[in-house]
Amino acid sequence: MSVENDLYLELKNRILKYHPTKDFSMLENAFRLAMSAHNGQLRKSGEPYIIHPLKVGYILADMELDMESIVAGILHDTVEDTPYTYFDIERIFGEEVAILVDGVTKLGRLSYSVSSSKEEIQAENYRKMFMAMAKDIRVILIKLADRLHNMRTLNYMTAVKQNEKAQETLDIYAPLANRLGISKIKVELEDLCFKYLYPEEYNSLSEKIELKREERETYVNRIVAELSAKMKEMGVDGKVYGRNKHLFSIYKKMKNQNKTFDQIYDLFAVRALVNSVKDCYAVLGIVHDMYKPMPGRFKDYIAMPKANMYQSLHNTLIGPEGEPFEVQIRTFDMHRTSEYGIAAHWKYKEGKSALASNKDKSEEKLSWLRQILEWQKDMSDNKEFMETIKTDLNIYDEQVYAFTPQGDVVSLPQGATPIDFAYMIHSAVGNKMIGARVNGKIVTFDYQVKNGDRIEVITSQNSKGPSQGWLNLVKSSQARSKINQWFKKEYKEEYIIKGRELLALDAKKKGYVLSELLRPEWVEIVSKKFAFNTWDALCSGVGYGGLKEGQVINRFIEEVQREQKKAQTAEDIIKKMEVSAAKKEVNRKKSGSGVVVKGVGDVSVRFSHCCNPVPGDEIIGFVTRGRGVSIHRTDCVNIINLDELERNRLIEAEWDVAVADCNDVAFSAEVRLVCSDRNGLIMDVSRVLSEENLLVKSFNGRSLKDGTAIFNVVVRINGKDHLELLCKKFMAIKGVDEIERVTS
Repeated sequence: MSVENDLYLELKNRILKYHPTKDFSMLENAFRLAMSAHNGQLRKSGEPYIIHPLKVGYILADMELDMESIVAGILHDTVEDTPYTYFDIERIFGEEVAILVDGVTKLGRLSYSVSSSKEEIQAENYRKMFMAMAKDIRVILIKLADRLHNMRTLNYMTAVKQNEKAQETLDIYAPLANRLGISKIKVELEDLCFKYLYPEEYNSLSEKIELKREERETYVNRIVAELSAKMKEMGVDGKVYGRNKHLFSIYKKMKNQNKTFDQIYDLFAVRALVNSVKDCYAVLGIVHDMYKPMPGRFKDYIAMPKANMYQSLHNTLIGPEGEPFEVQIRTFDMHRTSEYGIAAHWKYKEGKSALASNKDKSEEKLSWLRQILEWQKDMSDNKEFMETIKTDLNIYDEQVYAFTPQGDVVSLPQGATPIDFAYMIHSAVGNKMIGARVNGKIVTFDYQVKNGDRIEVITSQNSKGPSQGWLNLVKSSQARSKINQWFKKEYKEEYIIKGRELLALDAKKKGYVLSELLRPEWVEIVSKKFAFNTWDALCSGVGYGGLKEGQVINRFIEEVQREQKKAQTAEDIIKKMEVSAAKKEVNRKKSGSGVVVKGVGDVSVRFSHCCNPVPGDEIIGFVTRGRGVSIHRTDCVNIINLDELERNRLIEAEWDVAVADCNDVAFSAEVRLVCSDRNGLIMDVSRVLSEENLLVKSFNGRSLKDGTAIFNVVVRINGKDHLELLCKKFMAIKGVDEIERVTS
């Protein structure tokens, strides 16, 4: 029997453990279709591709998900990588499976553009992810299963890809699994990321733990036996077992608390599972009677659950030989929720869709997701959005619990202030806040909330609203978002006016009149480019600093130049160059290089070799000693790192329109290709250069030990558009993973 069939039988047997069904027809059809669709495809490891979707299906079955989710997991790559379409999946398996497959497929699509930063691409991808989650949370469960299996097989990727995928997983996917309460996946993802991002620390910690493993296991088994016997004696049914803390949690504790390995005592925990909440507190009494509890280490997550639904009693005690250990006490249901989180709500329901039968239960658990969807409507700045997401996903690892005057519990991130508390109650409470009492005493706004604090927010209708300084005090993304919303709304008209002024000034600086650039079709294109619905919204974004005016005007200029190129002839270019030369202001000098430098007379102009600017790049001049003006890209590292004194020698420069639009003028540009090495790669790269009929000034390649190939190519091109086209063709080559403009 083949490996594929063995895996399929394992999958069926895993499903039978939690759902004794006789109808596997949908699963069987999905397996056969995926086998056929992926026939001949291989993974980086060299194994048949079908093994990956089957493993993804098994991970979903391990979470005890419904049949539709598992079938979608098996089919998740068919629409992306095979001739099958959404409509084929819908026709064969129904709309529910098709929607899940489509959701996962869309999450995997990243648009590549030389002009887009990596941060912009990543932010857009996560915006799509959270939109997909809002439609059906199972989409992200399938994506997490997909990412987990990819991380398990990451050793077959290049070192560059390993690092990139591990960092992305640690930043987003592991915290996301944590927020959804799926600790089983979160823990494994974190340890795998740890292995690839910090290999030396990972290996060192693994060796240290292994040294005393037998001794520790003997100690844990003794405690487990003692506690089990005592529970039985007291008439409490349950299960007791020991578990080691996972490596990354130990590493984080060492790093965050500045401790050595020898100073970490709770390397293991004893877990007791019982049938009821009453039994949980009974077991707590038993362990306190048997062992001495350490002061200040008791946490009751049953009375006050974590935001991700986690419930358990935690305490640290001194063991029989004086060594501290942690005990966790929970019911069997709580344990299932701690392992599988939101996925625990998708148990099979006879005669009903799993989604329909559990929608109400999961809705209340995903209020944070709705907050994220609200934030992304208000956040045009991708950097702000990414920071908010990362903060919000990670912030709830450690929580404090405070009480309203009515006795309601409010959970807050560690280090939260009364301002966070006010906005957690309601945005109107935060906006009208003028002070706060904690446990009956007036406190300052920077007071850090402690567990059990009773907080009363003092409000006034005469309040002028939040202060800008509050943004430096708040810890929760919700408070930060609400404060920013207030400023944007309160000063919207002022921001719109300021934004228009900045745009007009930048347009004038670049030789354009703003009103002439504001054609309806161009306004629509530019607004969509920066994710704004209206022109006023874009102006407001520029006004409050969420967007740079230079970016917007450059985008309009691209549209102007694109239109000019359509109707341009050789005679037009010559005429334009003659007219342009005649119209230049007295205080501006055009050199034969095609660059206009402001405020200098007859001076030589040369292009820097460190960043190789080309028409379309934003440029700046640097007055050298005795060698004229050197032209650099504004993002050149040498310009960015200039000291304050040398910055006085910077001078405004821009491309002469006639030369920038002329395809006969060529400039040097260097790009670096990071590839997965293979036979025929050099030939494929050379073919693209040949097809583009480019003059190649330099072509260097080298292979690294990790299977990565690096190519540095210097070519003569006539502008940024030409360079973008070339890079897109490079990206289409099999094995090309990354492309970057070289700045030395």
